[in-house]
Amino acid sequence: MEYTIKKLAEIAGVSTRTLRYYDEIGLLKPCRISSSGYRIYGEKEVDILQQILLYRSIDIKLEDIHNIITNPNFDIYRALIEHHKNLILKRNELDKIILTVEKTIEHNKGEFNMSNKEKFEGLKKEKLKRNEEKYGKEIRNKYGEKTVDDSNKKFLNMTEEEFNEMNRTEERLFNRLLEVYETQDMESEAAREVYENHKKWLSFTWPSYSKEAHIGLAEMYVADERFAKYYNDKAGNEVVNTLRDIIVKYAK
Repeated sequence: MEYTIKKLAEIAGVSTRTLRYYDEIGLLKPCRISSSGYRIYGEKEVDILQQILLYRSIDIKLEDIHNIITNPNFDIYRALIEHHKNLILKRNELDKIILTVEKTIEHNKGEFNMSNKEKFEGLKKEKLKRNEEKYGKEIRNKYGEKTVDDSNKKFLNMTEEEFNEMNRTEERLFNRLLEVYETQDMESEAAREVYENHKKWLSFTWPSYSKEAHIGLAEMYVADERFAKYYNDKAGNEVVNTLRDIIVKYAK
């Protein structure tokens, strides 16, 4: 069966402009052009579009998707199996968070007595899920699956006291970072405290510390706009380059 660009857009829930853009960048070409000049798509293109949209749903960049689906070893069946496995994992995590929220609602209505431990566990899982969705792919590519899984495990095993201390450490980090951002004095005590607090903050989740990994992470903060946005937004200023320079200086 064949589809016009308009029909395929309706079926897939995307705009015709998106499909034209995919064509322009070589991500999804129509199977042919009609005598009237319209793009026509076949079953093969429908399957490829499904894969593209599945990858986009987990925030994979278009450039990376192009590399995946144009790989001669790309197998749609195996890709679907992998998608299914990842979706099941996400659903299980989401179910846990939903259960925590439902318990919290019942607790606030006086229908259920929710312990502080249950509230805290739900908070950790939700934070971990957000971090995984935002930064998981980049971190796993840089440090490997085992390192990230070990870090996540350490975070989930964190006590409430450790979790609170981690947040206090981050707060101290930002307070001192703003000082250095304003003075640009890399030799100051404030600069050294930024480094020490960031190192301590990492220790709550990193299985082990290395200066090389710390510097690599700092460089990623600058290179990836999502990491940069986190630090800049939280500080209310463009501090990420200052943070990187401090870490590089004192880690070395």
